[in-house]
Amino acid sequence: MPRQDSPSRPPPRSNPRRAESAASTPADKARQALAELGLAQDVSVELLQALHILTREGRLNQDSRRKLKQVLHLVQFIEPLIQEAARAMPADGAPPDAGPVLVDHGAGKSYLGFVLYDLVLRPLGRGRVVSVEWRPELIARSQALAQRLGFARMAFLPMAVAEAQNAPELPARVDIVTALHACDSATDDAIAFGLAKRARAMALVPCCQAEVAAHLRMHKALALARTPLAELWRHPLHTRELGSHLTNVMRCLYLEAQGYQVSVTELTGWEHSMKNELIIARYTGHKKRSARQRLEAIAAEMGLQELLALRFPVRNDGGRSL
Repeated sequence: MPRQDSPSRPPPRSNPRRAESAASTPADKARQALAELGLAQDVSVELLQALHILTREGRLNQDSRRKLKQVLHLVQFIEPLIQEAARAMPADGAPPDAGPVLVDHGAGKSYLGFVLYDLVLRPLGRGRVVSVEWRPELIARSQALAQRLGFARMAFLPMAVAEAQNAPELPARVDIVTALHACDSATDDAIAFGLAKRARAMALVPCCQAEVAAHLRMHKALALARTPLAELWRHPLHTRELGSHLTNVMRCLYLEAQGYQVSVTELTGWEHSMKNELIIARYTGHKKRSARQRLEAIAAEMGLQELLALRFPVRNDGGRSL
C-alpha cells in the first residue's frame, strides 16, 4: 500500500508589527515618539533622553509621560508671555542673552527650563533661562547637561528662592518668573522675587501649603467660639484644604493689589496631579485698591493678620513702568 505523504505544514505567518519593530532604528522610534507627543522633529532627542522622556532606544518612557504632559501644557501658557516680552524690547544690536530673561524657581532637575529653552528660546534666537535650585548636586547635573547640549543661554544658581533677590548673578530686572510645584512658602518667595525684579509676568503652580493651615489650627478654638464660619476648618482635613485654597486666594488678591492682571485655571487633568492650580499674572500697572482692602478683610476675618506683614506687605515701587 503506497505511503501517503503527510500534509505539508503551512509556512509560518509573519508578524508585521514585529517586522516593523525590528526594522526600525532608534532614530525612527524617536521621530515616531516626537510625532506622538506633538513635538517638532528638530527637538533635541538627546535632551529628551537625558530627562528620561525617551529611552536609549528612542521609545517613549511611559513613567515620564505624566510629568511631560504637565510641563508641555505649562509651556503653552508661558510661550505667549515670552513672545510678548520679546516684542516689547528692541532686537537690533542686543546680544542674544539680553532678554527676555526667565527665572525658574524651585527648578529641581530644571525639567521646565530645559524644555522651555529647546521649544521656545532656541527657535527665538534670544533670551535666557536661569534655574534656581538649592540642591547643589542637581545644579551640577543640569550645568553638565546644558554644556553637553550647547544650551549656552542657560544658567543655574545653587540657592533657595528667598536668597535669589539679592544674587549678584541676576539682573535688576527680569521678564518672567515661573515656579512649578515650589513647596509651601517658596511660591510666596517667588512672588516676592517677581515684585522686587519688576517682572512682566509670573506663572505659578503652587504645591503643598502648610503655613496658613498652621495659623488656622493655632487659633481654631477661639474662632469656633467667635463665628460659625470656623466650621469650615474644624476638621483637620478641612483645615488643610481650606488653608491651601485660602493661600492661593490671598496670593491672587496680593498680585492684583500690586498691579497685575490675574487669571486662575487648571494646569492639567486631576488624574495627572492633585496640585493643579495655575496662576498667571501679567503686569498692567493698575493697582486695585479694592483687592488690598479685601485681602486685609479676609486676613482679619480668618485671624491671619500676622501673615499680612510677612507674606503680603504693602510695597511702594516708586511708580514702576514696563
